[in-house]
Amino acid sequence: MQHIINMDNKKITLSYGSGGRLTHQLIKNLFLKKFGNTISKKLDDSAVLPSINSNFKLVYTTDSYVVKPIFFPGGDIGKLSICGTVNDLSVMGAKPLYISVSAIIEEGLEIEKLEKIVSSIAETSKKAGVQIVCGDTKVVEKGAADEIFLTTSGIGILNKKLNISGHNAKTGDVIIISGTIADHGIAILNARQNLELEGKLFSDVAPLNNLVERMLKAGEIHTMRDPTRGGLATTLNEIAEQSNIGIEIIEEKIPVQKSTKSACNLLGLDPLYIANEGKLVAIVKETDAKKILFAMKNHPLGKNAQIIGKVMSKPKGVYLKTKIGGVRILQMLESDQLPRIC
Repeated sequence: MQHIINMDNKKITLSYGSGGRLTHQLIKNLFLKKFGNTISKKLDDSAVLPSINSNFKLVYTTDSYVVKPIFFPGGDIGKLSICGTVNDLSVMGAKPLYISVSAIIEEGLEIEKLEKIVSSIAETSKKAGVQIVCGDTKVVEKGAADEIFLTTSGIGILNKKLNISGHNAKTGDVIIISGTIADHGIAILNARQNLELEGKLFSDVAPLNNLVERMLKAGEIHTMRDPTRGGLATTLNEIAEQSNIGIEIIEEKIPVQKSTKSACNLLGLDPLYIANEGKLVAIVKETDAKKILFAMKNHPLGKNAQIIGKVMSKPKGVYLKTKIGGVRILQMLESDQLPRIC
């Protein structure tokens, strides 16, 4: 049988789950070829479904969570699963409403841990204003999972007047990040490896729907994404490819916490490629950028928001204007910097 994935290995490696170039090859060359359609081929964070009435469309998303460790500074796998699903719906401009939760539990998991995770799911759902309406539970043999894996699916409603997509970035648009980058990935790495790095290294995991509501009221947004696996650089590359545009971001404008930056420097990691779980990047109409930024800064999850760049017609791709005045091409993540971050 002829392989439809161009890869050197004959088996799946962890890099295929990094959110970078290999992940995109796997999705485009296998999954989309086998069961792709006009909805899934858009490759947005959620699928916008046909209209349910004259005013709204349904938006649907699903995701799995296999983070290790399952408890980390700033959150846990339960909180992560709800925030991830809420955020995927929110960055499409949708109002999240209902979520399903499926749990694959490894034999031997302490009941106390499971109770903490379920409580975290309930608390985060309440905070985000969504309801858990269905789910499933499976228990597998010891060694067949890693304590617990969660899968969540979410449904929201979208005003038909809104059209937010990775395909909609336009020349002249302004790029805004909602806060400091790389906090989640570094917090996970520090906890997993017991590195005991100095500083306040906490995950940024949070539901972004209330922040998005304020942004939508403030101005015209063309594209939004939450830069999770692969980080900000990979997310911007996805958008540049979808919209067939160029993107320039300014290094000194990109907010990074001092402790996170120090950890990245120590470990030789680039914060632009490290995962976030409570941040979004928005590409907005130039004349509305300051109004949207003001609205973001007046929300707790957007207090560190910054305008970091602009959209160009060409050259295509993503470019970083460095602090010393040079220009660096930002490619999509090629391999796996931090496995199991979500």
